[in-house]
Amino acid sequence: MRNKFAETFYKAALEDPKLCLVVADISPAGSIEKFRQDFPERFLNTGVAEQVMIGMCAGMCQNGLRPFAYTIATFALYRPFEMIRDDLAYQNLPVTVVGIGGGVSYAALGGTHHAQEDIFIASSIPNMQVIAPSDPLETEEATRHCVAQTKGPIYMRLGRAGEPILTGDAVDPFVFGKVRYLKKGKKTCILSYGAIMSLAVELYEDYKKRGETPSLVSMHTLKPLDRQGLSQILSNYEEIIVIEEVSPEGYVSGKLKQLAWEEKSLAKIHTFALQDEFIHVYGKPHELLAAHGLSLEHINSKMRA
Repeated sequence: MRNKFAETFYKAALEDPKLCLVVADISPAGSIEKFRQDFPERFLNTGVAEQVMIGMCAGMCQNGLRPFAYTIATFALYRPFEMIRDDLAYQNLPVTVVGIGGGVSYAALGGTHHAQEDIFIASSIPNMQVIAPSDPLETEEATRHCVAQTKGPIYMRLGRAGEPILTGDAVDPFVFGKVRYLKKGKKTCILSYGAIMSLAVELYEDYKKRGETPSLVSMHTLKPLDRQGLSQILSNYEEIIVIEEVSPEGYVSGKLKQLAWEEKSLAKIHTFALQDEFIHVYGKPHELLAAHGLSLEHINSKMRA
């Protein structure tokens, strides 16, 4: 995802000289190296000074530039929270904060690098929009939206690296603010977003092996939340499964349950998210996710208990 962001942002920067990238102590040797090399006057690295990164983006935006703040998710959002709230959201500036490695993508680095609460925190800020694309293709669409929009600040949560293409044959196009059907089926709807969508796809394929055809939906836009789209899901399906890489009870899960109560929906809602704890498993992301209960085996055991 981060490589696709860098590629898409670079192409947009060729056409728009106002686009700038401000990073905080993250190496440009990877996915953003080409932008740094070709546009050195539009690339700034503040070092371990995330508050400065956000403050600079605010000032640059007020002077007519279109800056993006870019670093590891925990440091992009948690450390400079006050500046994001006051400098960006309070003034409603169209600055995009890109958080790399959302959820527990940095599994080997421990809790300091796990962005378990980022969706909740970003969504709680007035004026803030929140996007969590599910694969590189949605990342490309989301980046184009962020480049073009002028409504206000956006937090964009991306995976770390190596995420597979999952939306290549999606039923619906990517539309900011709208739920997106990747597969259309009956009775059961599997709903997810972000890098954990790969687990939702596994569950979808598992259903198909058993002769069932559920729907698979990407909730790439978390704020503004598509209440109308969720309401239709509640009306059209007997069973809804939500898979989220956030803690403790899931962001969309809570919103969906509230809406179900308001509309007196009879749909069965099953939710799976990270646990309300820092689990000390160091290794690959799927190993830490499994320790949190986000695995196909755990979901199937809970669903059929």
